[in-house]
Amino acid sequence: MTTAAPQTEAIPLSSGARWRAFWVCVAVAAITILDLTKVNVALPSIGNVLDANSTQLQLIVSGFVLTFGLVLVPAGRLGDQRSRRMLFVVGLSLYTLTSIACALAPTSEILIIARLFQGVAAGIQMPQVLGMAQELFQGAERGRAFGLFGATIGVATAFGPTLGGLLIAIGGDTDGWRLIFWMNVPLCLIAIALVLWMLPKTRTRSSRPVQLDPFGLLLFAASVVALMWPFLFTTGAPTDNPARWWLLVAFALFVSAFIAWERRYQSRGKSPLIPLKLFRIGSYRNGTLLQTAYFTAAPAMFLLGTLFLQQGLGLAPVFAGMISIGFALASAVTSVIGGNLVNRFGRVVVVWGLAAILASVGGLVAAALYTDPAWTPYVMAAIMIVGGAGGGLVIAPNQTLTLADVPVKQGGVAGSVGQLGQRIGTAVGTAVGLSLFYATIYRETGGATDIVVYHDAYAFGMIAVGVFLGLAFIVAIVDLTARRKGRDD
Repeated sequence: MTTAAPQTEAIPLSSGARWRAFWVCVAVAAITILDLTKVNVALPSIGNVLDANSTQLQLIVSGFVLTFGLVLVPAGRLGDQRSRRMLFVVGLSLYTLTSIACALAPTSEILIIARLFQGVAAGIQMPQVLGMAQELFQGAERGRAFGLFGATIGVATAFGPTLGGLLIAIGGDTDGWRLIFWMNVPLCLIAIALVLWMLPKTRTRSSRPVQLDPFGLLLFAASVVALMWPFLFTTGAPTDNPARWWLLVAFALFVSAFIAWERRYQSRGKSPLIPLKLFRIGSYRNGTLLQTAYFTAAPAMFLLGTLFLQQGLGLAPVFAGMISIGFALASAVTSVIGGNLVNRFGRVVVVWGLAAILASVGGLVAAALYTDPAWTPYVMAAIMIVGGAGGGLVIAPNQTLTLADVPVKQGGVAGSVGQLGQRIGTAVGTAVGLSLFYATIYRETGGATDIVVYHDAYAFGMIAVGVFLGLAFIVAIVDLTARRKGRDD
């Protein structure tokens, strides 16, 4: 027996006005996602200019991810109760100020602090993107919207390293990394103007107090920190402190306490931070698990490829980053196609996309191991096109399926939980992939030629990528089977 999807078009606007508002939201998301990838290529330059050690460089990246993840859910909850437009302006304003602070940072310590607050800004604005899209569209139109959203995010993710490498080439080691942060300033100012001009009001004035569940928020924050911390400080070096893994025990305790508190809080007639009943919705639960597994794999795949090409084959950062351009372009095309197909064919679109990207992972490893080093970058670039075609059929269609049965008024928090899964997945996958990569280098250096060492390091790191993509594939098959069974019933 099937049930009708809930009504989701909650904002009375003309079609043109809705799409203009949507593109403003997508632009904000693209600015944020670019910063997740373009800063990575600047770390060597930052280390040289600010005399930053490996731990400080790790914090410049991981600190952003940590505070980003911490703020996502409460900001999504706040957006569901109050004005998303106001939160866009707050987030973008803070993002502008912190980008200036990053660009002017005289020391690594100040840069780390600025990046922590920049992560907060990202966490404020990103949940509003999917929450707004949830309210603007329904049905087939929403599928097209998420297809275009997925295309933009795919392009931003894959072009980030190339853009960062170009800015380093333009500004040199001394000023190139500062240009990466300066670039955000005009983009954010333009985005603020567009938000004020084009975004509709999504809430009317209310005298009711905001319900954010403060004790639940504290337990939630402790759970996220305890889970992400050991992975954020995993580098694969022999000096990694093994005691960090005890934090996973603390995570189990905190998350158990959080679930118990949320159930009690809701039983008293109050609005919990995360409505646990969302996870009773099969499409939402499976879609969230799938995107978490996918984003555990995909960023690690890009990072491992960049490291192998730069350190193993000696490519310049800008050329190593360009290998992923084919992935970006192909995913942009198939995201739009997938967004249109998902309403006709459902989860099977995602299954085929995951199959394609799994095949590309095997192809990338084979290219690294067995092709002539002079041709390896070109072969990998060609295989990336196949991976991008698959990736575009995963992100946008899965987003549509995940939120299809979620009530409109919970769209912000539902979307932010999914994005939290992506951020946690990115932290875990990157840590696991890097750990395997560098542990292999530490273990084999001196016992084999450099190229053999890097071949092995890349292969072992990509095993983790394949495992996580395999988990996503299994979830997709389980969800597809459940949907077909539901139709038969």
